Amino acid sequence: MNPEVIIEGVPETVHSLDDVASHADAVAAGYRDAERIVLVAARGRAPKRTGRLAASGHSEGTSGSAAVVFGSGNVPYANPIHWGWRAHHIKAQPFLLRAVEQTEPLWLRAYEARLAELIAKETR
Repeated sequence: MNPEVIIEGVPETVHSLDDVASHADAVAAGYRDAERIVLVAARGRAPKRTGRLAASGHSEGTSGSAAVVFGSGNVPYANPIHWGWRAHHIKAQPFLLRAVEQTEPLWLRAYEARLAELIAKETR
């Protein structure tokens, strides 16, 4: 005797997943809003000797995440400045972390507003 599996509700599930996928842009827009808020705040808090560290900030989020990054090819010292480097007597200056924490009400509200727009569209 072979076991039998019956799956019910497949068409409804596929339809629901299609609806979710069609709104991925709205969710991603919420992530982009949050990134902009954090990026501006972090640039303002970054230590400024030459200004290159602050200028190196950019967003690297995907459609499913938000990310703000500092340091690239010409600014390899971003991590040691941010997190510190005891062996080289560099004191931590966590400007990005502070920007995330201090602007949380703003970026959270912006993200929630995008989700509220999406929910409002769905309930009309």
